[in-house]
Amino acid sequence: MGKITLTTLALSLTTAALAQQADYPIQAVSFTKVKLADNFWLPRLKTNTDVTIPASFQRCEATNRVKNFEMAAAKSGKFATTFPFDDTDIYKTIEGASYSMSLYPDEKLEAYVDALIAKVAAAQEPDGYLYTARTIDPAHPHAWAGKERWEKERELSHELYNSGHLYEAAVAHYQATGKKNLLNIALKNADLVCSVFGPSKRSVAPGHEIVEMGLVKLYRVTSKPEYLSTAKFFLEQRGQYKGYDAKSKDVWKNGQYWQDDKSVYDQREAIGHAVRAEYLYSAMADVAALTNDKRMLAAVDSIWNNMVSKKFYVTGGTGAVPGGERFGGNYELPNNTAYNETCASVADIYWNQRMFQLHGEAKYADIMEKVLYNGLLSGVGLDGKSFFYSNAMQVKNSFSFAQTEPERAGWFDCSCCPTNLARLFPSLPGYVYAQKGQNVYVNLFVSGETDLLVNKQKVQLTQQNNYPWDGGLKFTVNPTATTDFNLLVRIPGWARNEAMPSDLYTFATPSKEKVAIKINGKPIPYTVKNGYAMLAKKWRKNDVVDVTLPMEVRQVVANPKVKDDLAKAALQRGPVMYCAEWKDNEGKTSNLIVPTATTFAASYQPAVLNGVVELTATVPAVKVDAANNTVSTVQQKLTAIPYYAWANRGKGEMTVWFPQRVTDVDLVSQPATEVVVNK
Repeated sequence: MGKITLTTLALSLTTAALAQQADYPIQAVSFTKVKLADNFWLPRLKTNTDVTIPASFQRCEATNRVKNFEMAAAKSGKFATTFPFDDTDIYKTIEGASYSMSLYPDEKLEAYVDALIAKVAAAQEPDGYLYTARTIDPAHPHAWAGKERWEKERELSHELYNSGHLYEAAVAHYQATGKKNLLNIALKNADLVCSVFGPSKRSVAPGHEIVEMGLVKLYRVTSKPEYLSTAKFFLEQRGQYKGYDAKSKDVWKNGQYWQDDKSVYDQREAIGHAVRAEYLYSAMADVAALTNDKRMLAAVDSIWNNMVSKKFYVTGGTGAVPGGERFGGNYELPNNTAYNETCASVADIYWNQRMFQLHGEAKYADIMEKVLYNGLLSGVGLDGKSFFYSNAMQVKNSFSFAQTEPERAGWFDCSCCPTNLARLFPSLPGYVYAQKGQNVYVNLFVSGETDLLVNKQKVQLTQQNNYPWDGGLKFTVNPTATTDFNLLVRIPGWARNEAMPSDLYTFATPSKEKVAIKINGKPIPYTVKNGYAMLAKKWRKNDVVDVTLPMEVRQVVANPKVKDDLAKAALQRGPVMYCAEWKDNEGKTSNLIVPTATTFAASYQPAVLNGVVELTATVPAVKVDAANNTVSTVQQKLTAIPYYAWANRGKGEMTVWFPQRVTDVDLVSQPATEVVVNK
């Protein structure tokens, strides 16, 4: 037996203690237990299966991402893509395919994925190292990789980032298929990582977080405490690097870009690269839950409050600043240059799901819903194979299209966003329900059914609705025998006169409409706790709950500290945010005005954008007569479409925020002249 040092003994005791700690108080119902039958989401998930995932695999082949693994196995050739993290596009697409096969079994896809996994296995080095950017030609690795393993992990190499996505894909594949071929690759790599990093070993704060989340997932599958303790070790390395200039305002020089300027225990604000940050915050929630770390929980709670009260777009986008794809300062939410990386929306879903599981409050599911139906869904076109990397809030003909992303692309040199969407969409069933003992939570309104075990009794719960277009929700509860439990149905903040769980956005005028609930056809009084209607009773076979949510068109206004949105309004109906697009509004949207008293009509248009509810109203529109040097307003029909559906009909103007007065219209970009305004 080898010599046992005090450090080794301390680590052993720590990992043993971690393994015995609590988990999230609330557990999500697994995606494997929820079967969807939804008019809104199921076609999108089918498109993801039939179009997005095959296109992603094809593009991984065409862009030599697969070839990199083949060359790494042969230890011959030259790294054939741009970035050392390009390996992750294969991992993420495998993850998406795994979730998808749970929804739509596909022998051909399963065989392709197995063949691809075999190529990944062949590229793995004997000790578990897996990083094609070095393995292909160790003497001449990628410029970002450093001469030795892990040398540039803090800033550039993405070695641990690649590992994190491998772990996430492996767990999804194992859960969906029961196969261990990818899981074994991941475990071999994770064992290497745990042997290299830790107390009295190598230390680093991973430059692009996600390995921490991945290690936690492996811990859940294996119960191996080293995985959890190494995840926590990585978190606790942040803020310890002495190479940053703490006094610098440059986010790269002071460590903020990597969330590395302070200990995670001292961080209170969402900062730096938004995707990295939200992966970090997700891992902090994981580790706080699994190790009962109250200091870490306090930190991640504070960061969440900062984001939703000061750094969150009305469409659910995060990461306002293009330079560094990062969070800006408090209330820095520009429209003309909004960045809102699609990957940040994916990460935000992960983070808010974890925050809900920690606290059981509907506000976290409210944020998930806002992101899902708006800022995330906008990232993929209706065709399933065109994407936004960033998601604009405004596109104007009067300034260069280069300042924003006015149309989708099929692929990017850095294609993290398309492959992130490919894995997020088919995992949606895992976000609908959750359970804590006798409490069954309904977080998302998605038609389908799930089978639960409550009080040792089997309970089938079925949802039927036409959400988000209609506010009528029907739940059928079917236990095998009469049983007591609490059905907690989320009453969305927007249905309770709350545009956001903060004062960042509010509704311009309050609504008097109320949420109505019936059980077996009879109206019932109900209590709302933490945003949920608490429906407690002895449930019998085929009990029916009907919930009616008011679907009014609401104007949303921003906190006055958001300078870009002063005297402007956004439009919301149910969970869906709206925009005006050039196609429906005489070729222009930057001249439209929406006074506070404007009344909108809502109508479902099955032939428009795969079926949407359009909003229409008659509003003032500013007209500029350059020849006569005059400006006037005319009454014009405004048509608004769901924000997620913009840019599917060509390139042109779009806006989310509408000025409420003529004087607040940004008229034209031509040189200023004296004009006459005819109101």
